Amino acid sequence: MEELNRLTVPLLTWYSENKRDLPWRRPGPGGRPDPYRVWVSEIMLQQTRVAAVLDYYRRFLEAFPTVEALARAEEDALLKCWQGLGYYARARNLQRAAQIICRERGGVFPADYAALRALPGVGDYTAGAVASIAFGLPHAAVDGNVLRVVARLTADFSDVTAPGARRAAAERLEAVMPLNAPGEFNQALMELGATVCLPSGAPLCGRCPARDFCRADREGLTGVLPVRPAKKPRRVEERRVYLLFHGGQVALRKRPAKGLLAGLWEFPNAPEGEAPPLELPPLAFVGAARHIFTHIEWRMTGWAGELPDDTLPAGWVWADREALRRTYSVPSAFSAFLPAVLERLEPER
Repeated sequence: MEELNRLTVPLLTWYSENKRDLPWRRPGPGGRPDPYRVWVSEIMLQQTRVAAVLDYYRRFLEAFPTVEALARAEEDALLKCWQGLGYYARARNLQRAAQIICRERGGVFPADYAALRALPGVGDYTAGAVASIAFGLPHAAVDGNVLRVVARLTADFSDVTAPGARRAAAERLEAVMPLNAPGEFNQALMELGATVCLPSGAPLCGRCPARDFCRADREGLTGVLPVRPAKKPRRVEERRVYLLFHGGQVALRKRPAKGLLAGLWEFPNAPEGEAPPLELPPLAFVGAARHIFTHIEWRMTGWAGELPDDTLPAGWVWADREALRRTYSVPSAFSAFLPAVLERLEPER
């Protein structure tokens, strides 16, 4: 604990001088960041880098500026706004939580860790982040960046993926957290991990406010900490993607409501060797692509052709260029095939 006890003052000083100007950090009318904006940003930032989130965050707040607007949004509009961020369950959980806040709390965010934690899609980290940043409550927010900082600072060889690792780190941090600045403390730790204490053994130790007492730096351990078990190899699926056209439109189908890419629109596809989803005309090869999910890798080939009429199976739709742009959320797994699709669609009028 000695290293953590020494961390607070230099960390907060460093943060005040080096923090990035991010829109969700700006204070609202009450002097603290708005809880709705903090919450949206934290959900977006799960498994997504800040640079990738900024434009999505701006567009999302333009479309849904309040928790009430998010609660009443049409699902297709919500998913279209989220398109490209991935992990679409995050967007659905945002809306479910917004509806609960509006229905049960009159649109007012709960200033309480347990009540925040009970919302759909909100885990220990997100509840701690919103509670501390928006409400000044002394709860830690431990993400991967913070785990890495703590492991290196204290030379902790515990497996950071083990059950209880984040809770243990949270308890250690809450013991040294300044009660007058818990939100700044949490954000400073996140910022340090995101910009200085980088992963893969490449930290910028010369810029770190904790260098004088960091055990990993002193003992040459930055390349081995934090400790994680070897990842299991992903399952590989070979798939054929069908780009089917008629009258300047392309066929889309909606995925099942549960499972991978649940409820999103896609170009019809099937595992290699499986019968196609309908009788097909002669098809031309238009390219290959791959997409990596958490546990699965899709290796895809694209095949394009013109259907003789506009008859489609139930649950399929025809989409023109404008509908693709404005209405239907086609996941980024299929983005490599969009140029071939747009070449065949009628231009917008």
